Amino acid sequence: MTMEHSSLEELQESLRGLVDQIAHQLTKRQATLMVAESATGGLIQHLLTQISGSSAFYYGGIVAYATELKHRFLQVPESTLRQHGSVSPETVAAMANGIRLWLNTDYGLASCGIAGPTGETATKPVGLVIVSVSHHSFETVTREHQFKGTRSDNKYYFSHAALQLLLDCILQENSF
Repeated sequence: MTMEHSSLEELQESLRGLVDQIAHQLTKRQATLMVAESATGGLIQHLLTQISGSSAFYYGGIVAYATELKHRFLQVPESTLRQHGSVSPETVAAMANGIRLWLNTDYGLASCGIAGPTGETATKPVGLVIVSVSHHSFETVTREHQFKGTRSDNKYYFSHAALQLLLDCILQENSF
């Protein structure tokens, strides 16, 4: 399904399916997860906690809008933030690592982006999201996506991209 051509209802249904699969896989593996969000504003964590029994795998997370939170709580180096900015593959990878290491969970998931309608720059347009998954047994995986939607739609697109990457990493964990 192409996200930008899906109705919000189809996207929400797809998100429910993704979360169900993630819950099943993490529970089966007895694996744990923490989440660091920026542009999604807590939506990923909301979706994960819609699952009854999610406390078996989901430890918690942080919505780190401010650069200072990314540095102080997620241990993103100041040099990374200065050199690459808050919305960058380097920053999001550091966020995923930082949130995973905070409570030593198996997985760390992070997202940053420009939900819009303001905030874009010449190199970071509205609809840009960068998502990252950290795990102790493989190198952090980071992906960039570009979407076109309203601020609210983009938050759902961004959450879908992050959760899909997490599921892909869980399913391919042994191949890393």
